[in-house]
Amino acid sequence: MAAWRGRDERANLLLATLALSLAMAGALSTIWARSAMIGAEPIEYARVERFEARILEREERPAEERVRLTLAFRDPETARALKVRVNIPGEKDSASLQPGAVIRLRARLMPPAPPILPGAYDFARHAWFDGLAATGTLLGSIENVQPTAADNTIGETQRFLSRHVRERLDGSAGTIAAAFASGDRGAITQRDEEAMRDAGLTHLLSISGLHVSAVIAGAYFLAMRLLALWPWLTLRVRLPLVAAAVGALAGIGYTLLTGAEVPTVRSCVGAVLVLLALALGREPLSMRMVAVAAMVVLLLWPESLVGPSFQMSFAAVIAIIALRNAGPVRAFLAPREESAFRWFGRRSLMLFLTGLLIEIALTPIVLFHFHRAGLYGAFANVIAIPLVTFLSMPLIALALMFDLAGLGAPAWWLAGLSLDLLLGIAHFTAGQPGAVKLVPQMGMGTVMLYIGGALWLALWRGRARLWGAVPVSIAALFLAATPTPDVLVTRDGRHVGIVREDGGLLTLRYSRSTYARDNLHELAGVETDPVLMSEWPGARCSPDFCVILLERGKRTWTLLMARSNNLIEERALAAACDQVDIVVADRFLPRSCRPRWLKADRRFLAREGGLSIYLDEPRLVSVAETQGEHGWWREPNR
Repeated sequence: MAAWRGRDERANLLLATLALSLAMAGALSTIWARSAMIGAEPIEYARVERFEARILEREERPAEERVRLTLAFRDPETARALKVRVNIPGEKDSASLQPGAVIRLRARLMPPAPPILPGAYDFARHAWFDGLAATGTLLGSIENVQPTAADNTIGETQRFLSRHVRERLDGSAGTIAAAFASGDRGAITQRDEEAMRDAGLTHLLSISGLHVSAVIAGAYFLAMRLLALWPWLTLRVRLPLVAAAVGALAGIGYTLLTGAEVPTVRSCVGAVLVLLALALGREPLSMRMVAVAAMVVLLLWPESLVGPSFQMSFAAVIAIIALRNAGPVRAFLAPREESAFRWFGRRSLMLFLTGLLIEIALTPIVLFHFHRAGLYGAFANVIAIPLVTFLSMPLIALALMFDLAGLGAPAWWLAGLSLDLLLGIAHFTAGQPGAVKLVPQMGMGTVMLYIGGALWLALWRGRARLWGAVPVSIAALFLAATPTPDVLVTRDGRHVGIVREDGGLLTLRYSRSTYARDNLHELAGVETDPVLMSEWPGARCSPDFCVILLERGKRTWTLLMARSNNLIEERALAAACDQVDIVVADRFLPRSCRPRWLKADRRFLAREGGLSIYLDEPRLVSVAETQGEHGWWREPNR
């Protein structure tokens, strides 16, 4: 018997290994096929082009006073079809710029930008899987060549709904309501967006599980109540099945209306599975439901696996299900004889614990992708989630229904009050001391160690699940010990950030670009305002160069940074390079410039991309090291 048992165990192990190998092969094949089918080769270089194009998509962004058009045209240089995205200033927008129209315009086109620094957002990869070969800005005016026919697409419905909501509800509340109703976040101001982010409430703006679940639950409840009033149907049909079908149709319609983004599709698939389980009398919230939803999303969008949206959505759902299925939690929430006050208190405490667990589960992922996280989100969500679920969204739905009869004003007024309260919570929470934590770029090993331990805690059963706390604790120690780069250099060499020993940040230039400035802040883990190097007593700056001394790693490092493109006599430049350890320039430097350790000039940065420099070791991390051999990254980056 022992021999047979051992043989069965070996066979099971072999089958498990084979299944895992086939799954890995299938996953790699899926992402390869997706990349090959829709990946768009970027244009070779930035150029100004006059061309005739058809409008594929229109995205209104009132908060930025512009419209974003996705266009298709044939490249006159290569004769290949291109899909590009062009920003149109608001004053040059017109009602004729609708999907399907053919226009003629002049625009400055650029290849999608790679990360500005190691760990920064990789727009080039995102554009590759969106099929975008370039992005650009309109130059001059637009000529309408062929107007579009009447457009009854989902996109036009979404835009109409967004405009209607903003017309009925003014101010910031109207922009939030438009995001809830249609998924259009283009009108939300940067100030409100940042407050929601720093308060840990950004998930309320992205149409995902909370919104889809609220729509489906509302449709299910109304269908059950209204159909129960029809005795003939009640006696012949199982109402839960009919109500589940109504809820599923409502969820699918809402998903399509709001753009069918990855988190929305994931939430819709999961909610439909919950409805099916309820209709069949099965356990609705289970890890199997999460696995099926993940499989559907990854089959359709395998590239989403490495994105924050997929990771945060599934991490939150897994955390909620794991907590709900835990024995102590089941016992705590079990029905019992008690007063309404005690019942409400237990549910409120459970809501807070759920929010706290979600914050703990998501914080490392958020820090890995965005390098900043709101620390008081659990407290804000205790009020914000019930507020949005049980007041704001039902009131918006009622207002839209009553608008059909011209009676929506009272519901819009109440919805506005609830959304003003939501924004008040966001701004109050974000404004508290220590509300936001910035950290430098953590290593891939740290985040993978955390995810592995967290999945062990969530998926295992019994006391053995506690072993997952070991890798999670080790990952937390690694996170706390994540080193801060001493010098950050953007891919164009124009922006240099130096982290001072007291935690402040010095910058070579003042940047009008909030994108460059924010990335320097976040990847340096610095929350205070930067100081210009020319105003720092420890730096010596001329109109052409800045020199600064840094005490790092038991030695003094000398940095020379170019500030202008003025012609410098080669012999003088070579003499200056001989006296320093690092030279950074946004120009090509002659071969005679030979610093003691690193020459990061235009030629070097074109090949390596942005840099993070650690002087204690010393070592250098470049964007090129994280890219691999993919279509969206070119070496050198032309």
